[in-house]
Amino acid sequence: MPGIRNILAVVGDAETGRVPMETAFVVGRTLQCHVEVLHVRPDPAQAVPLVGEAMSGAMVDEMMQVAEREGKQRAEACRALFDNSCGRAGVPVAVEPPGLGEMSARFRLETGAEDEVVATQGRVADLIVLGRGSEETEPSAMVTLHTALMESGRPVLVAAPAVPTVIGETIAIAWNGSAEAARAVTGAMSLLVRAKTVVLLVVGDSDSGASAEDLVTHLAWHRVTCQTRHVSSEGNAGAAVLKAAGDVGADLLVMGAYTHSRLRQLIIGGVTRHVLEHAKLPVLLSH
Repeated sequence: MPGIRNILAVVGDAETGRVPMETAFVVGRTLQCHVEVLHVRPDPAQAVPLVGEAMSGAMVDEMMQVAEREGKQRAEACRALFDNSCGRAGVPVAVEPPGLGEMSARFRLETGAEDEVVATQGRVADLIVLGRGSEETEPSAMVTLHTALMESGRPVLVAAPAVPTVIGETIAIAWNGSAEAARAVTGAMSLLVRAKTVVLLVVGDSDSGASAEDLVTHLAWHRVTCQTRHVSSEGNAGAAVLKAAGDVGADLLVMGAYTHSRLRQLIIGGVTRHVLEHAKLPVLLSH
């Protein structure tokens, strides 16, 4: 099975983008693969809100010029962040495929709507790395996360609040037998086969899907040995999963992303929402 060879890391701005970018670098070093760091610069024409007839052409031009200037400054700051991080770590830059057999990176600037560009470019990456944002403080980041999950067809790694030193030494899998959880396991296989410890967190029962025993057998075919722990699905299952992951010292949580809507402004299911809001470790999701 082909492994993870290229990662798309999304940097919205220099402040919030450092953690997801450097999280992608941690994975890149582990898997010795390429990291494409993407910043999407808003189209000034789309950045100007809809206005009525009272707004003059001069006012619209001025607003577009401000949006253009701010977008340029944000893009330059993201590029400087990338250059500084690569310089400090000695990361080879702008390497062409098939790569060097070690981690490499490239900065990519696109113009448009961030969620649409990420979904499109994510389809030709093996893994997408994003910051978590929040629906209250960073609604655009959440829209990008939702769209990446629903429309890219790729697993999404949601970065933790801080950059971890390692990812994938101890992996917890939240398992309920669903197709979403199965796709998340497949998306994480490159890391699972390298992990020192894999713990299967069985959430409730999986009578309606593949059993935990079936997953253990499947992973064994990949030479992955895992422990099994049962997690109650009563009450706050998301909190129970995070506690169990913390108890086993996991540095990565793998789980399916469950949603209640296929609309762009979708509502994330309760378990996924709680995990995204409270996780202290990176979470690899697949829908």
